[in-house]
Amino acid sequence: MQRINVVGASGSGKSTLGAALAERLQASLVELDELFWRPGWQQAPNDEFRAAVDAALAVDRWVVCGNYNSRVRDIIWGRADTVVWLDYPLPVTFHRLFRRTWRRLVTQEELWGGNRESWRGQFLSRDSLLLYNLRTHRRRKVDNEADINSGRYGHLQILRFRNPRAAEAWLTALPPAGTDSTT
Repeated sequence: MQRINVVGASGSGKSTLGAALAERLQASLVELDELFWRPGWQQAPNDEFRAAVDAALAVDRWVVCGNYNSRVRDIIWGRADTVVWLDYPLPVTFHRLFRRTWRRLVTQEELWGGNRESWRGQFLSRDSLLLYNLRTHRRRKVDNEADINSGRYGHLQILRFRNPRAAEAWLTALPPAGTDSTT
């Protein structure tokens, strides 16, 4: 395992697991949200986003956190050797997302491009990440299954975890970089 994409619904813990995995494997961490979001919650133009992802994957070992299926999946999965799919039930991801959103609202944590979540944006907007989670959770699962079963990415090792404990146990049992089983 040298080139890994951690995917899943919003709130599944892609970034948290990805960061821990990158540290354990001594790999470069690539956060797709960081490459995608500009100041003022503006989206990067697709050609610039694809170029930034392409450049970030120019190293030997990497862990990519995020989906952006229609924009960059072909680039990432075309080069990856492993996909870690956090396929958790909606109540799990929604609860995690709500807790994370609440924390970010209270602390005013700075996110990508200097952005911050706002009360209005999360509770009074059609662009709310909480609503996005409800709208896209099922579709994300269907899209992942379709891409995995398409045969296009038959070279990938797929690790599908249906609960956080299973993913945590796998990460804990994973040998650190430099041992025979991770190369």
